[in-house]
Amino acid sequence: MFDKILVANRGEIAVRIMQACRELGIRTVAVYSQADADALHVHLADEAVCIGPPANRDSYLNVANIVSAAVVTGADAIHPGYGNLAEVASFAEVCETCKITFIGPPPEVIAKMGNKAEARRMMKEAGVPVIPGSEDGINGPRDVRRLAREIGYPLMLKAALGGGGRGIRVVHNDEQIPEALDLARAEAKAAFGSDEIYVEHVLSEPRHIEVQILADAHGNIIHLGERECSIQFRRQKLLEEAPSPAVDRALRKKLGETAIRAARAVGYQNAGTVEFLLDEKGRFHFMEMNTRVQVEHGVSEMLTGVDIVREQIRIAAGERLQHTQGRIWFEGHAIECRILAADPERDFRPSPGRITRFWMPNGPGIRVDRGVTTGSVVPLYYDPMIAKVICWDVNRAAAIERMKAALRGMVVEGVKTNITHQLNILGNHYFGQGMTDLRFLERRM
Repeated sequence: MFDKILVANRGEIAVRIMQACRELGIRTVAVYSQADADALHVHLADEAVCIGPPANRDSYLNVANIVSAAVVTGADAIHPGYGNLAEVASFAEVCETCKITFIGPPPEVIAKMGNKAEARRMMKEAGVPVIPGSEDGINGPRDVRRLAREIGYPLMLKAALGGGGRGIRVVHNDEQIPEALDLARAEAKAAFGSDEIYVEHVLSEPRHIEVQILADAHGNIIHLGERECSIQFRRQKLLEEAPSPAVDRALRKKLGETAIRAARAVGYQNAGTVEFLLDEKGRFHFMEMNTRVQVEHGVSEMLTGVDIVREQIRIAAGERLQHTQGRIWFEGHAIECRILAADPERDFRPSPGRITRFWMPNGPGIRVDRGVTTGSVVPLYYDPMIAKVICWDVNRAAAIERMKAALRGMVVEGVKTNITHQLNILGNHYFGQGMTDLRFLERRM
């Protein structure tokens, strides 16, 4: 097992990783930007190193400074969390070169799955169902029009190296293609350094369903069931739950087996998520594989009792999985609400500032993963998520009511938040009936 782990992230995920390290008796190193000098994760770590100015590119994306901090402090492993450098294959390669263990999948797997077009091709070869779309690169509008003749409109133009909803445009006819393709390419180039685009057919009213997997270096792979992640605003998830109200035991078994087949096909190790779109007829299609711990991993932890972050660390240390598929139980229901420092009345614009009062809900079946406390400053430079509230109960209806009570008992003052908006979702009739899809906020709210 490791002696010291550097956590190459900030906010609630950094705090979460440090908690797992404490439970394993591992010392931790926090890295922080000048804007985060007084952040919660800095106070909770055993050591802390400033890695640059506030801008993300100068600090949390600064590979040289992060690796130097690991070398100087004697850390023998780096946990990247999610976002930032978590899915950057070159960062994992640098860690290997410097004899520092990267807590995640091998660099070559990150690279393969990071190219969404390449991942799509590999999944198709492995017998994993994929969304109808392009098999080769898109060179221009003519290629998109030709594909439209084969599979029909609407089509989605997507950045091959994309993520987070960037580099995506939907087209409904031939006339929209040139402008949409130029915009998608420009956004992809700016965000990911590549303007490679691929195309997929847009499914009608799909659900976003993802399957959590864990894989060790000894060939053992398990899944922890599915999560429903269809409540999204501008392709950013707001609320997640497990299990999905649209998935029965038979479909769960099929989804899990398919996710494991996908992981085995690419030689996957550590924690990961295989994401699918589920159509109204119960057919699922591969969308992408996230080669990291997910924001919503706590939902699966509450449902199954498996500590995903602790397993990540153990797997990276060369240990075998402590769980087998036959002993994974899916009991009750879990829901997660992301609490953002954002103003729903102003199109969810970030609401930076100092939190003057922070009060967490508590009680049986309630968990709060947070990156702030009273007095914390929410900087303008980073993602506005400040906490995640996760509630479990014996069934979905009870979990919804517990979450409502938890959010009503949560106090965040000094910044605007989306707590009221989350309560509106939870109280929506269609949500209560489990009638969710990717257009839920647009159609039902």
